[in-house]
Amino acid sequence: MAAPNPFTEQLIAWQKVAGRHDLPWQNTRDPYRIWLSEIMLQQTQVSTVMPYYLRFLGSFPDVQALAAAPIETVIEHWAGLGYYARARNLHRCAQQVVAAHGGSFPDSPEQLAELPGIGRSTAAAIAAFSFGRRAAILDGNVKRVLCRQFGIDGFPGATAVDRQLWTLAGSLLPDGDIEVYTQGLMDLGATLCTRSKPRCLECPVASGCVARRDGRQAELPTAKPRAKVPERTATFVLLSDGQRLLLERRPPSGLWGGLLVPPEGKPDQVAARLGLQLGEQSPLPALKHAFTHFKLTLEPVLCRIEPLAHLGEAGLEWIDLDKAADAGVPTPIRKLIRQVASARG
Repeated sequence: MAAPNPFTEQLIAWQKVAGRHDLPWQNTRDPYRIWLSEIMLQQTQVSTVMPYYLRFLGSFPDVQALAAAPIETVIEHWAGLGYYARARNLHRCAQQVVAAHGGSFPDSPEQLAELPGIGRSTAAAIAAFSFGRRAAILDGNVKRVLCRQFGIDGFPGATAVDRQLWTLAGSLLPDGDIEVYTQGLMDLGATLCTRSKPRCLECPVASGCVARRDGRQAELPTAKPRAKVPERTATFVLLSDGQRLLLERRPPSGLWGGLLVPPEGKPDQVAARLGLQLGEQSPLPALKHAFTHFKLTLEPVLCRIEPLAHLGEAGLEWIDLDKAADAGVPTPIRKLIRQVASARG
């Protein structure tokens, strides 16, 4: 048996003393809770995830409850957390666990990785924390830690570098304390070895860190080659009778799938499609919002319409202006609604 790497030993010792131990999804081996937290934590900070996680558990306490819930309800609970494909995959995964696995998550990383929305690294984390399986994780934080610690050049998303990192991550696994080691990697990347201003003086593995030795913390990991980000513009029509806002549920897939938003399109196009007679129209200040792969400029128009007793098209909902921002709406739409609500009266 090979001797443990000093990096691994130092990280385990540090996590036991100084790591995080009181997060809501810790101190449990319940795969449902661990899976839910891991999906929410993909590309999202712990402080943002915590209230969503607790609200999700309140409404969907187990995988059976989540699988049985309407997708619209799941999406509404996710509203504001971003990357909405995660919510759709979460729902599909819960249904698959119930239908194909009798409501119990499989205990191997390989089987977990076959479920919707669970990649190789997330599968390893679930397997380690739920079942004590010895499997390597390699999320963005871990890639940053390993690139700096071992001086690995090249963009981590490149195939050759990614392969090198997976091999390294596997070689560092301890024979025991896999949960402690895995949590230590997460904690180190999230709290000390951060993207900017890493706290090297507090780092438990600083003595062997190549980036610290060579003063390359800002260079590693190597940044992704930048491509020009596409820019799009969309008009949203905020239809109001003065007390309520007319919102439309988006199709299940695509941008903001399943969420409520004001109808998209020029006012006259929206009016024709919905069979409405528009009153006074007031353009509102444009709002810019950046997604992972493009930038969107929202051009909102507030239109007064007479109260409607009957909605002619499925998917339309009247929401009180005071409550609309807290409905299942995406973050930039929430900003627009609050702007309209505060300007009323």
